[in-house]
Amino acid sequence: MPEVPEVRFLTVAEVAEIMRVSKMTVYRLVHAGDLPAIRFGRSYRVPESAVADALNRPISDVG
Repeated sequence: MPEVPEVRFLTVAEVAEIMRVSKMTVYRLVHAGDLPAIRFGRSYRVPESAVADALNRPISDVG
């Protein structure tokens, strides 16, 4: 049996707290495809590594 890597999943509220944004912003990022997530029932879980990647991405110049 192949070994499954250990992945820690965060709730939307936890992601919002780490990123210092609202939960709605996290939902927008998930729905836009900018933040990968898995849906469990009616809630979303975001891999901790995806949050770290998003925070390390350079900020694009808007406007």
